[in-house]
Amino acid sequence: MLVRFNVKNFLSFNTRDNGKSEEFSMIAGKVRSKKEHIYDDGKNKLLKFAAVYGANAAGKSNLVKAIEFMQHTVVRGLPNGHTNKYCKTSSSNKDKASYFEMEIMLNGRYYSYGYEVVLSQSRFVSEWLVELNADNTEKIIFERNIEVGSYELGATLKQKGLIDTLNIYAGDICDDSSVLFLSIMNQNKKNLYQKYEKISIIRDVFYWIKNQLDINYPTQPISDYSYLARANDVDEVCRIISAFGTGITGFRMVDVPVEKVLGELPQKLRQHIITDIEKKRAEIRNDEEDAEITLVMRSNIDFFIITIDKSDKSSCRTIEFSHGTSDVLFQLSEESDGTVRILDLLEILLAGENKIYIIDELDRCLHPSLSYKFVETYLQIAAERNIQLIVTTHESRLMDFDLLRRDEIWFIDKRTNGESDIYSLEEYNARFDQKIDKAYLEGRYGGVPIFSTVFPIKED
Repeated sequence: MLVRFNVKNFLSFNTRDNGKSEEFSMIAGKVRSKKEHIYDDGKNKLLKFAAVYGANAAGKSNLVKAIEFMQHTVVRGLPNGHTNKYCKTSSSNKDKASYFEMEIMLNGRYYSYGYEVVLSQSRFVSEWLVELNADNTEKIIFERNIEVGSYELGATLKQKGLIDTLNIYAGDICDDSSVLFLSIMNQNKKNLYQKYEKISIIRDVFYWIKNQLDINYPTQPISDYSYLARANDVDEVCRIISAFGTGITGFRMVDVPVEKVLGELPQKLRQHIITDIEKKRAEIRNDEEDAEITLVMRSNIDFFIITIDKSDKSSCRTIEFSHGTSDVLFQLSEESDGTVRILDLLEILLAGENKIYIIDELDRCLHPSLSYKFVETYLQIAAERNIQLIVTTHESRLMDFDLLRRDEIWFIDKRTNGESDIYSLEEYNARFDQKIDKAYLEGRYGGVPIFSTVFPIKED
C-alpha cells in the first residue's frame, strides 16, 4: 500500500517555506469515525481512499504526473521531455535537483525509495532504499551518492557471495549519473534472485512500483476490460453494471475475424502489434511451450482479444452488450461516454488485494449522483480488501461526512507565483455537522478559482 509520496522541483511543485518537499499522505489522521475506511496493522493506519480537489490549473493533475514520472523513470528510464519538467517559478531551479520519494508498505514492512535528479541535465544525484522501523529508525538497504561516486550496501545484503556480486554491480555504476541502481538490478537478474533470497526486497520494490500503481488520465482508457473476459460470475458482473443505471443487462464475447480487425488498423499500429506478438512467442518458448498468446487491444471505442494457440491458430473476440430483454446486441462504440466510463471503473471494484488506483478526473462523463454512488460502492468493497483509490475531482458532493472522513479530503491550491501547495482538510477544524461542500465552494479551504470581470462595465 502507498503510505506517502513526496516531490520537489517538478512542474508546479517547488519547495515548502521550510525548504521541504510537498507531501501527499495516506496516513490516517485523528478521525475516529468510519474505521472500516482504513487499514490498521498495529503499526500504522492507512487510508484506502483520498479525493484531491482544486481549481483548474491548480496542480491536481501535476500530482498524478509526478507519481507517474517516478514510476516511468524506475521502470523505463527518464521519459521524453523530462529536461523541461523542473519548476519554472524560479530560474535557479533549472540547475537544482528534483526530489521524488515514495514510502510504501510491502509484505508487512515499510520502505522508503527515492532519488534526486537534475532534470535539465538528465543527471541523477542520489538514490536510496531504506527500511523504516517502528522506532522511527532507518535500516539502509542501499544508498548512492552519485555526485561523489560512492555507495553503501546495508547489512541485509552482506551475505557471503552475494556482497561480492553486488559490489561489482554497484561499483560499475557508482559514478554513473544516467542510471538508477533499482532499475539496473531488475534487468536480466533472474538467476541472482533465485540464488539469494535476501536480495528479493530490491526486486519486490521494483515490481511494486511497476505493477501495483495503476495510473490513469481522462484521455486514456482506464481498463482493458479483461475482467469481463475472465469473469467467473457473469451474473454478478452484470448485476454491478446494471446497478449503476447503465441499462446494460448482459454481455457476450463475440468472435470476429482477425484479418478484419488487423486490416482496419493503421500500418504502424498493425506492425507494432505483430512485433508484440513475436515478443510474447519468444517469452512462451522460454517458459511454457504449450501456452497460448493473448493480446488485448483497447481504444476508446473498441475492444478486442486476440489469442494464438501453440499451433499458431489465431482467434479474435470482442464484447457486445444487451439492454433489457431484447436480443439485439450493442457494440462498445454504441454505448454512451458515461457507460464506457463506468465499465472502465468497474475494474477497481473487482480488483484484488494490494492494488493502488490513481484516477485523474474521476467525475469525467459521470452524473454527480453516479460519482457519489461509485465512491460509496468502492468504500463498501474496500472495507474487505487492502486496496487504495486516489482520485482528483471537482465533484463537491463527495465532500460529505456521511460518505468520507475528514482526512480523506485533500486540496491543491496555487499561489500567486504559480507554485502549488498540497494540504489536507485534516489541517482545518471542520465540524462533522458542517456543510463542507458549501464551505469549499465559498473558498474557505482554498483550491477554488478566483475570477475577475470578464467583460468590464463601461462607464458613461
